[in-house]
Amino acid sequence: MIQLFPEGFEELESRDGLELVAYTDARGEELLWEVFGRGQAEEVEPGWEEGWRQFHRGVRIGPVWVGPPWEQAPPGLVTVVIDPGAAFGTGAHPTTRLAIELLATLPSGSLLDVGCGSGVVAVTGARLGFAPVMALDVEPQAVAETERNAAANAVHVDVRRADALSAVLPAADVVVANITLAAVEGLAGRVTAAHLVTSGYLASDAPTLPGWVRVDRRELDGWAADVHRRSVHR
Repeated sequence: MIQLFPEGFEELESRDGLELVAYTDARGEELLWEVFGRGQAEEVEPGWEEGWRQFHRGVRIGPVWVGPPWEQAPPGLVTVVIDPGAAFGTGAHPTTRLAIELLATLPSGSLLDVGCGSGVVAVTGARLGFAPVMALDVEPQAVAETERNAAANAVHVDVRRADALSAVLPAADVVVANITLAAVEGLAGRVTAAHLVTSGYLASDAPTLPGWVRVDRRELDGWAADVHRRSVHR
């Protein structure tokens, strides 16, 4: 489906499993039949192109509001505008919300966002006063999206394409890694920072990070995020 409809498609839960829906024309319908051998076609109401917007709402995360450009932010909050069109993360997922929530509790300084996706964490950090802000991702689309969102929020983020598990990582006061549990554990020994914020795993998981001490944990909807401080040996 990604190859046939790179502009996007919809996943719907059904009694029989997962239903995949593409909004397309007659040629797209032919491609579906050629690849999958069967399918169902229905006419859609005018205006379906904008219907997806109803699923994207702004969220408040501590002192921060993260939302799409068509919503008005509440007064008195740090505002971060993220266009969800590219589907690289909008801040609504629990792991992203938890990472931002924990980041907002730390003293501002230099920041490195590992696996930046849309750049929502990096951009939020810059809006909170962290500087300089750096971001890494292995996907070129994520690098481009982070640059676009940084520009849209009038902040500067140094974005680079790199594999964080093999590239040399720049030092920072705070490193945020909202990735997988295995990647978090592989990353921790390569990070030079005073604090490491990790997320991307379930609340039942606890990263094993030699050289780090967990000092805070937050949980939401079965997911978790942690703040780790570099342990001091005497």
